[in-house]
Amino acid sequence: MEEKYKDILDRIDSPADLRQLPVEQLPDVCQALRQFIIEQVSVHPGHFASSLGAIEIIVALHYVYDTPDDRLVWDVGHQAYAHKILTGRRDKFHTLRQLGGLSGFPTPKESEYDTFSTGHASNSISAALGMAVANKLEGNKRKVVAVIGDASISGGMAFEGLNNASSHPNDLLIVLNDNQMAIDQNVGALYHYLTRITTSQRYNLLRYKAYNALKRHGLISDSLRRALIRFTNSIKSFFSRRQNIFEGLDIRYFGPVDGHNVVSLVKTLRKIKDLEGPKMLHVCTIKGKGFQRAEEEATIWHAPGKFDPVTGERVKESTEGQPAKFQDVFGKTLVELAEKNTRIVGVTPAMPTGCSMTYLMERFPDRTFDVGIAEEHAVTFSGGLAKEGMLPFCNIYSTFMQRAIDQVVNDVSLQHLHVVFCLDRAGIVGADGPTHHGVLDIPYFRAIPGMTVCSPLDEHWLRKLMATAVEVADGPFMIRYPRGRGSIGGSDADGNPNWKNALEPVEIGRGYCLREGNGDTAVLTLGPIGMEAAKAIDLAKAGLKTDDGQTLGKQGVAHYDMVFCKPLDTALLEHIFKKYTRVVTVEDGALAGGFGSAILEEANRQGYTGQIRCLGIPDEFITQGSVSELYRMCGIDARSIARAIVKE
Repeated sequence: MEEKYKDILDRIDSPADLRQLPVEQLPDVCQALRQFIIEQVSVHPGHFASSLGAIEIIVALHYVYDTPDDRLVWDVGHQAYAHKILTGRRDKFHTLRQLGGLSGFPTPKESEYDTFSTGHASNSISAALGMAVANKLEGNKRKVVAVIGDASISGGMAFEGLNNASSHPNDLLIVLNDNQMAIDQNVGALYHYLTRITTSQRYNLLRYKAYNALKRHGLISDSLRRALIRFTNSIKSFFSRRQNIFEGLDIRYFGPVDGHNVVSLVKTLRKIKDLEGPKMLHVCTIKGKGFQRAEEEATIWHAPGKFDPVTGERVKESTEGQPAKFQDVFGKTLVELAEKNTRIVGVTPAMPTGCSMTYLMERFPDRTFDVGIAEEHAVTFSGGLAKEGMLPFCNIYSTFMQRAIDQVVNDVSLQHLHVVFCLDRAGIVGADGPTHHGVLDIPYFRAIPGMTVCSPLDEHWLRKLMATAVEVADGPFMIRYPRGRGSIGGSDADGNPNWKNALEPVEIGRGYCLREGNGDTAVLTLGPIGMEAAKAIDLAKAGLKTDDGQTLGKQGVAHYDMVFCKPLDTALLEHIFKKYTRVVTVEDGALAGGFGSAILEEANRQGYTGQIRCLGIPDEFITQGSVSELYRMCGIDARSIARAIVKE
């Protein structure tokens, strides 16, 4: 970093320090933050393009508003790196997204400046509105600001907040960060509307002066204020021949303004800060601003991993001989299935690149639907497709599927519609932390009547289960699989990847023996965590040293891959319960109500009197860190499983 900019950041340990600077120096502050983020994220990977694009907004807000007493609420929060740096966390920024380090998202556990926990989209307006209304009720003059992106504002919850914003007295400011991007390109009519919307600055200034004049003379009541807003909005619409959707909801609208002119932003915020009632400031920004490669390829540079901060060259790990990613196996297999079955369609809520549905999008663009950040809509839309005879593969990250439980129940399962739910990023995901771990899906999906719940051990099984979903299933069918690479690497003599086995369906509800046992213990697993269990059985066989120097081991341990959590293979379990007096279950998911719970319920039904030990994610929110670190923390790494096996 240039010495000039380093000196600037060294003088800012809090927003109070920032507010001591003359406004003319703020562009240098922004440049210093931009250089710092580029240097840090190039070595300590995180969300990049979105953070660069929001720097001027963050500086202007902290300069104008009295944070932390005034509240800033971030939508998603992956764009708030500059916010973290300005609020006393610069020296710890190198620990970003690491075990024991800074979270990649705002969290009140970390700082008083993080007023609301974030990580998922479209909730900021509702949260900030609740704060603003509470302040009114308490007679508190604290200001509240919600910062939301143009992709997040298309979510249903954001519209619920907007619709309610003028129903109760509040002075909420909504800053709409319009960068024309989510992670992939924005979709939908609202996005196109935002790029065309215009307002008159002269008109807003005139209305501002008139409003203040009436207020000084005590002529403004809440009902009169709303009536005036509606009346003046109608006049503006008449002369401009354009209706503003936000002002149609009785929300004062300002903009669009240049989101990278920090001095102008400060002036605008100061003008509207003390206006009563809900307001929206529409700010236009560029995702990846200040780093050319990120500006040109915002999707790739959303979270690019390590890169050279000067040349922009990304540091790519060698993939030669490594297994494929589960996501890519899913995407390519879906294309194979769709080529054979014209009823198959793909649905994803704004994640075609992340879930690799781009393969289907390229091959069958008319049969692939990116519905934007709208998980609830994605599920019900899939239900509608299924009702009319299509076979939707609805791919949603496990953590985001939590938002659409009601739709899964009422709009798909209750009608026994044939929708295939592919839950990507299931289990512990690592550095993104508690808002993104996909550990709750088994409990809530297995509680839904008529739902099939399964998970593949490896890439071969993922393909088998996808084929099963097409050829055998006739109702809702859920497949969960993790982020990252599988376990089958290499290719055959003809260059075909070894993961590309025949697309043959399997019997629903049937488990398999992976390793015969002749001892007293059987290990039952669901999904890719079975690979850790296999290593654990080998460790147990070789013997583990205890703290006091003893060596404990166990021979003849059996291993069963149950494949299906619902329906369970009750016949196989009956065999296991008769043969073994100890059972260890392992899952990369929540213990409460999960796979282990299902085994316990069936053991109780069958009258099993042996010992069952369940390993999985404990009843707590798990922090960020590497997957291996978090597996170890939760006791589902190979060594921890081995200890559970040998311990009587």
